[in-house]
Amino acid sequence: MVAAMDQSSRPAGIVTRFAPSPTGLLHLGHAFSALVAHGRARAAGGRFLVRIEDIDPGRCRPDFEAAILADLAWLGLDWDGPVRRQSAHLDDYRDALARLDGLGLLYPCFCTRRDIQDEVARAGHAPHGPDGVLYPGTCRRLGAAERRERMDSGAPYALRLDVAAAVALAGPLGWRDEEAGVVAATPEIFGDVVLARKDVPTSYHLAVTVDDALQDVTLVTRGADLFAATHVHRLLQALLELPVPAYAHHRLLTDPSGRRYAKRDRALTLAALREAGRSPGEVRTMAGF
Repeated sequence: MVAAMDQSSRPAGIVTRFAPSPTGLLHLGHAFSALVAHGRARAAGGRFLVRIEDIDPGRCRPDFEAAILADLAWLGLDWDGPVRRQSAHLDDYRDALARLDGLGLLYPCFCTRRDIQDEVARAGHAPHGPDGVLYPGTCRRLGAAERRERMDSGAPYALRLDVAAAVALAGPLGWRDEEAGVVAATPEIFGDVVLARKDVPTSYHLAVTVDDALQDVTLVTRGADLFAATHVHRLLQALLELPVPAYAHHRLLTDPSGRRYAKRDRALTLAALREAGRSPGEVRTMAGF
């Protein structure tokens, strides 16, 4: 079971983390994010952690992980303690799911993407959230017997969080962001998010929330593109009785045309810049440090 924690159990000082997915090489945007987290921790005499978010076995590769760690070391970043790999801690996420299931907040969803599109089309409207069209709640309405029958048949499914029920149980919530100040949590904007699948016992939302608590992270520094995700993470923290870190959602690094850097920008990966003769100092400068 994920242990209940409160702020009094947190370590003294700032603990930050950099948590890339090994689905490609690090680029300048990653360098900026890692340097922000590392700098905040070191300036405060705190701890900087590295976590590999490798829960997607279809896209994550060991060679990308090795390249990530090599790039960070070349850039001059050091980290505290061992690297946490999510794939090695699946039982932590299973325990969290069991706790949420015990609260009656999970349900299996057997809908394919096509099923969802058809349901939305029949409804005549398509409410959207930060991740696109909201799930219409089709499988939430299934009875217990039908759910069990489908699961026993071997049908693929995802486990969704009944967000309305979860919000009603948790009550009003909020968090503090360094730029936005106190933010009222509205996880309803995501609808019933997927927290796991039949073959993978976690999702990004669940894994990052559990990991930040288990690793005693006190300050989450990450890109502004993940600001909205914090609404869901704050709800999960409340349901699992986990501590609430402070948040600092930093700006996204962009190229001269204003386009954010992405893994497809191979010419601006740290490996390519290194091969082109750039020094770590020059790359730090390119990243804004």
